[in-house]
Amino acid sequence: MANDVYQTPFNSRYAGDEMKLLFSPRSRYSTWRQLWLWLAEAQKQLGLPITDEAIAQMEAHVKITDEEFEAAAAEEKRRRHDVMAHVHVFGRVAPAAAGIIHWGATSPYCTDNGDLIAMKRGLDLLLPPLARLIAGLSAFAKDYKGLACLGYTHGQPAQPTTVGKRACLWIQDLLLDLRNLERARDDLRFRGAKGTTGTQASFLQIFDGDHEKVEQLDELITQKAGFKSVFTVTSQTYSRKVDVDIINALGSFGATCERFGGDIRHLAMLKELEEPNEQDQIGSSAMAYKRNPMRAERLCSLGRYLRNKPKEALDTYSAQWLEMSLDDSAIRRITIPESFLCADACLILLLNITAGLVVYEEVVKRRIEAELPFVSNLDPDRLSLAKDQQMATENLIMACVQKGLSRQDAHEEIRVLSLEAAAQVKERGRANDLIGRIRQCDFFEPIHGSLDILLDPNTFTGRAAQQVEKFTQPGGEVETALRSYHDHLSDTIKTPDLHV
Repeated sequence: MANDVYQTPFNSRYAGDEMKLLFSPRSRYSTWRQLWLWLAEAQKQLGLPITDEAIAQMEAHVKITDEEFEAAAAEEKRRRHDVMAHVHVFGRVAPAAAGIIHWGATSPYCTDNGDLIAMKRGLDLLLPPLARLIAGLSAFAKDYKGLACLGYTHGQPAQPTTVGKRACLWIQDLLLDLRNLERARDDLRFRGAKGTTGTQASFLQIFDGDHEKVEQLDELITQKAGFKSVFTVTSQTYSRKVDVDIINALGSFGATCERFGGDIRHLAMLKELEEPNEQDQIGSSAMAYKRNPMRAERLCSLGRYLRNKPKEALDTYSAQWLEMSLDDSAIRRITIPESFLCADACLILLLNITAGLVVYEEVVKRRIEAELPFVSNLDPDRLSLAKDQQMATENLIMACVQKGLSRQDAHEEIRVLSLEAAAQVKERGRANDLIGRIRQCDFFEPIHGSLDILLDPNTFTGRAAQQVEKFTQPGGEVETALRSYHDHLSDTIKTPDLHV
């Protein structure tokens, strides 16, 4: 039967088991039952006539069974109301509590509080693997902190950086995502027991006008649910702006995923770096030689989907009327779970990709050697050279000056030779021969013996290696951010097969 109906790919291909279970129907409706139990326990504690037997029966049937799913579906078809359908079915298995289940509450007591619980748990599931991702990339950055590579601006070769420093740029963005998700989780407040339009009128009536007990009820339920605080004011629902804040954080992470995946794909295209590749993996059904960056491509695809989810949350929030309107219900059933499932899928991919990144050091070196003669430490406008002829010429000019030659004469000689070398590269497709031309030019004879040192790529990477060390050192920015996740950094997660 499962193969005869549509299934979301998040469930069948991409997301992990824990996140799928969290947003499953069983988890959703069992959470409703748990909320009804907490409500009854708190009401009993505050003096309402609820028996121990009622509490015991509810407690024994918190987890909904397959048979009860069928009964609830039949009730919902009859009553056209999902919450009341589940109230009736819960009452059948806990008959001593049938009369007090959902006492004083309205539907969002279950649906809204349930969604808040799910989102809080969802963020708790996402944060540890995100911390492990950052820790793994930090180790990678330290391993390659000194490996010089071409930097790229405008998609064109630019001042060299290092492979490790580039990884730190990815880490920096992921640290912002870690902060955003932590903040979203820590800012979450519980809706609590607020009644039909948020005035708590029904609970005030139940407690015979005792305002203090109504407030205590709110606080007790909030504590049982594991939240630090409860909204003082709500309408029938909590403000959908809360969803906006959470899904914005997830969407921002999605943008990071797409950007990271794009960098991996570009570097794979240049053959400098590659994602892990399985022994029997097939890149193309027609071109047997291909090794495609399929994981990075999938990461870009899922990241793009995730970064567009915030608009759904924004549209839903802004369309709400007065104390509540039900046009938010259907879309929230899709937006919230799929945002979390997509973020989970992205993390699984990121952990897989970064755990097996392959750096082709000889290719990295060859590419930088091909472009290095055109790199300069100065802005193109200050050198008055053609923009694609910029590499280590400033070092050569300064060395000439130290040998007593004129800076302006050296500048002019290099400018002319650079134009000639550029013509060889662009018009004839030949290798860059600027350094060979300099070696053959009598003007530069005083520095011929120093050319190898002057053109060492590591002399052009500035403080890249030192920046990596400072960024990842004990007590540094990365370690400080990951301190609370220390016990999770060595965890392994059970991941699904990585399908296309």
